Amino acid sequence: MRVLNYRTLFRKEPEGGYTVLVPSLSGCVTYGDTIEEAIEMAKEAIQLYIESLHEHGEVIPTEENTLEYNVAVEAYA
Repeated sequence: MRVLNYRTLFRKEPEGGYTVLVPSLSGCVTYGDTIEEAIEMAKEAIQLYIESLHEHGEVIPTEENTLEYNVAVEAYA
């Protein structure tokens, strides 16, 4: 067993709380009322996601070859 690191995105919701997205794990989304709770929920969601992949004999994605870059564009908002 090894430690895997995943980038997580936290989006503050208008009604309160935070939605958490894990881009490398398609469909891995969770929510927490506070940042601390959202982090704990993200850890649990990632662990369950990976456990399910392992049980079904599927490949477990990693971010080893992932590059991150923010792209700025002008847009009407």
